[in-house]
Amino acid sequence: MTIDTFKREITAAMKAYEKYIICVDKTPDDFEISLQSLIKKAITAYENRTAGMRHGIALDKFVTVILSQSDEERPMCGIYFNLHSPYQKNALPKTVKELKIKN
Repeated sequence: MTIDTFKREITAAMKAYEKYIICVDKTPDDFEISLQSLIKKAITAYENRTAGMRHGIALDKFVTVILSQSDEERPMCGIYFNLHSPYQKNALPKTVKELKIKN
């Protein structure tokens, strides 16, 4: 199993990335390199999974790749875009209360 095994999925993810995803950290070329690296990691995780496990997963801040055992020889490949905003506020720990100032 190699990256080329999942060429169809990579092509679909690249089209979606270029059309729908706005990303300040990765150009489409950087995304493709990152995606190939994640697929290699997912293949390694899938091939080295322990007995009873059905998936190989690799992820970064923007993309999750899941290889899942199927009834066919070739595993299913899911490529998911993680919703992320560089403007997202970090949630406060539950032990900290937000200070609201009244005007």
